[in-house]
Amino acid sequence: MKIYYFTRKKMLTVGIIVLLISTLLGIVLTCYSNAIMTSKAADPIYQGNTGKKVVAITVNVDWGEEFIPAMLEQFKKNDAKVTFFVTGVWAQKHPELLKQMYKEGHSIQNHGYKHIHFNSLSAGDTGKEIKKAEDIIYGITKHKTSYFAPPSGEFNQEVARGTGDIGYKLIMWSVDTIDWQRPSPYIIVNRVMKKVHNDAIILMHPTEPTQKALPDMLKQLTDEEYKMVTIDKILVTAPGKKINNVEKQ
Repeated sequence: MKIYYFTRKKMLTVGIIVLLISTLLGIVLTCYSNAIMTSKAADPIYQGNTGKKVVAITVNVDWGEEFIPAMLEQFKKNDAKVTFFVTGVWAQKHPELLKQMYKEGHSIQNHGYKHIHFNSLSAGDTGKEIKKAEDIIYGITKHKTSYFAPPSGEFNQEVARGTGDIGYKLIMWSVDTIDWQRPSPYIIVNRVMKKVHNDAIILMHPTEPTQKALPDMLKQLTDEEYKMVTIDKILVTAPGKKINNVEKQ
């Protein structure tokens, strides 16, 4: 059996190495802990919290630009301000139409750079997609987006974290027109009026049936004394008051 003797110098060297390793591990763990603490997942928002008779109509846009001018006319006639969530790719292709939407008092918000499956992305890549669209929209409207509506309403913990990490709010809906299936205008109107409520977020897209449904739908909302406002107007934040996050309907 071999017997190893450690001199005082060797023991001192070993002690210094152990101390350095412990210090480095401590720094790494602290940085990791701080990263976890500062990373905040965005809670999905399904409706507002004003408690008033207001609704936010949201229009997700990655196609259907041919129907938007007629939709804008209806919004103007009915004193309705809505929120358009546009992709960066769409904004690049239709800058003048985007400017018109913004100029007429509607809110322009973020639908990601491309209409892709965000559930397949990491939190970091989610943030990059949103930021890329933000830069394009800002370049056209000089307006910075701060709300994100994921394509197809698709999100998971990574998407929520990536959205929150860059300071965005994650927007869903409480009333769905399901207009992307191109139902008859009557069905779209009926779906909205059966489920509408104070602070509702109403989801639609630029389709022909939607365009044809708007005159009747907007009239009925007005007759029932609903005010149609942009998304930021129904999300009230005040001391001691939190934005409502209700179950998806």
